[in-house]
Amino acid sequence: MADLRSIIAADFTERYKKLAGMVRELAEPLNDQQFWTKPFPFGNSLGHLVLHLTGNLNYYIGAQIAETGYVRDRPLEFSDATHPPKTEVLRRFDQAIEIVIATINRQSAEDWTKEYAGTGVEARDRFAIVLLCATHLHHHIGQMIYLGFQLKRG
Repeated sequence: MADLRSIIAADFTERYKKLAGMVRELAEPLNDQQFWTKPFPFGNSLGHLVLHLTGNLNYYIGAQIAETGYVRDRPLEFSDATHPPKTEVLRRFDQAIEIVIATINRQSAEDWTKEYAGTGVEARDRFAIVLLCATHLHHHIGQMIYLGFQLKRG
C-alpha cells in the first residue's frame, strides 16, 4: 500500500498533466491570430488566459514553494500586446507545468503541511495552494472551451 505522500504526489501529477493536455488540445486548432483573438468585447483571448495560467503557476508554486525566483507581472498577463507565437506561449506554459510536477514530487509528507503565504491568495499550507492552483487551472479551461466554440462560429 502506498503512503499518503506518494498518493498525493501521484494524483496531483496526473491531474496537472491532464489539465495541461486539455489546454494544448484547446489551443491546437487555433492559428496565432485566433489564439490572440478576443471574440467578445469583454474577457480575454485564449492566449492571454495561457499567459495568466503560466504566471499563476510560476508564482504560487514556482516562486513560493520551489523558490525559482520568478517575478510575476499579473496585469501584463492580461494585456501583453506583443502576442508572442502560440508555440512559444505554450512552451512556457509546459515549463511551468514541469516546475509544478517536479515541485509536487519533491514534497515530503511534512512539506505538504508547511505554512503557505503568497500574495493574493488564501491558502494555509502547500497542499491547499497546489489544490487551489489546479482548480484555478480547471476554471480557466472552462473559459477556453467557451472561447473555442465562439472562435469556430466565426
